[in-house]
Amino acid sequence: MTPGPDPGTGPDVSVVVPVYNTMPYLTRCLSSLVEQTIGQRRMEVVVVDDGSTDGSTEETERFAALHPGLFTTLRQPNSGGPAAPCNLGLELAGGRYVFFLGADDHLSPEALERMVTMADNCRSDVLLCKMLPIGERTVPTGVFSRSASAIRLVGDGLPWALSNTKLFRRSLIEEHGIRYDETMPAFSDQPFVLEACVRAARISVLADKPHYFAVRRADSSNITYQAPPMVRLRCAERLFETTCRFLPPGPLRDAFHKRHFHVELFQLFDTDFTALPDDEREAVCTGAARLISTHGDGILERLDPRRRRTLELAWRGDADALCAEISADAGPAWRAVTGSGASALVRWLRAPARRLTPLPPES
Repeated sequence: MTPGPDPGTGPDVSVVVPVYNTMPYLTRCLSSLVEQTIGQRRMEVVVVDDGSTDGSTEETERFAALHPGLFTTLRQPNSGGPAAPCNLGLELAGGRYVFFLGADDHLSPEALERMVTMADNCRSDVLLCKMLPIGERTVPTGVFSRSASAIRLVGDGLPWALSNTKLFRRSLIEEHGIRYDETMPAFSDQPFVLEACVRAARISVLADKPHYFAVRRADSSNITYQAPPMVRLRCAERLFETTCRFLPPGPLRDAFHKRHFHVELFQLFDTDFTALPDDEREAVCTGAARLISTHGDGILERLDPRRRRTLELAWRGDADALCAEISADAGPAWRAVTGSGASALVRWLRAPARRLTPLPPES
């Protein structure tokens, strides 16, 4: 462990960077922090290396040696996800605000200065800054349509922007003991962000230009893209549990559930689904059916036709029809192999379910 800024004075903002095998992207990430116009006396960087084996450890140590007093670096055995290193970073953070930065990503030079200034001026508990995708990464857009001193939980695009790449008032986080769920290898930032936003007196948006550059690695090795379908399913179940814990039944909860159906649940049925063994396909369908049966009333019909059809097939337990639809969406190669054509696909999708009977909701 190498020490960072003097805890007696306290910086304005602590940047927590969880790291696991993120070279060469890590170099650009850490360089962007060194370049911040807010100045090194007003910030600290807590880098938590989660057992990297690709040279990331040596790179963080190199930056710490080049910029003494700015970086606090720690290394721990691999935990299997970003939750544990984020929690450790929070324990060491001493800033008035805390910002979480993905080790693949980077910031514009003025990002932290402008975010802290706006948060101070608006008395923000949570502040979002505009994001720009790099390399086929997807980022929310609606919430960044304009800068705003205050936005609503629902109605301004927040349910579609649940990543932890935000500025949080640290006193809010500590007052309520908000932490990441370390049993979630994927999506662990979403319950953290939801609770913080529910408890926040004011959520603000800085959107005049991009300040956060979100990178999808060339090999798509970001943890969310690599997690197996059954792991993502279990983590998706925790997302629904979180919304039910913090939001009462009604439009607020429905808005977040719509997001989870649209994104996390639908993405279980991508091309990886067709490669699963039969028993795993059935298990994914069964788990999705349970969530649809429990939370889908009034939500499913609000999805676009493609997503609604896919999730209805999952609810019916028709893994074969799901594979046919996924393969058809993959392009003309599937049609060349099967020779079935579109009309046959329609008949296939409309045929009675042949496999699973969805389980009833858990009590």
